[in-house]
Amino acid sequence: MERELTVLFRRARAGQAEMAREVHPDLESAAYGLLVRLGERGPQRATDLAGYIGVGKATMSRQLRALEGLGLVARERDPADGRAWLVTLTAEGRDRVGRVREARRAGYARRLADWEPTAVEELARLLRELNRGLER
Repeated sequence: MERELTVLFRRARAGQAEMAREVHPDLESAAYGLLVRLGERGPQRATDLAGYIGVGKATMSRQLRALEGLGLVARERDPADGRAWLVTLTAEGRDRVGRVREARRAGYARRLADWEPTAVEELARLLRELNRGLER
């Protein structure tokens, strides 16, 4: 199991780096996850993003400045607390991330096309369970 997880994680890191470059050639691999999170959950505070990714405030600030510079995210006032800021995907960011994620889904579909649908569902269930266990 250890070997297979190591291979899976190594491939996932390489895939994330490739997807980051597809979003923008200057995008850091680690920042791709931020964009995906914003796309899935909508605007969020930088502190919440830092907690989710598992980095400090300084690292998050640096990554967000870089993403803003690339035109992929913007900051807006939090309507619930005018003192706070929310980070949101720009239209350009949503478009770029959406195209890359759609291409990734199509790639998974091609690679798993010869699997039984129930096996794909079982794999998804087990991966969900693994991820929940790793969050504890």
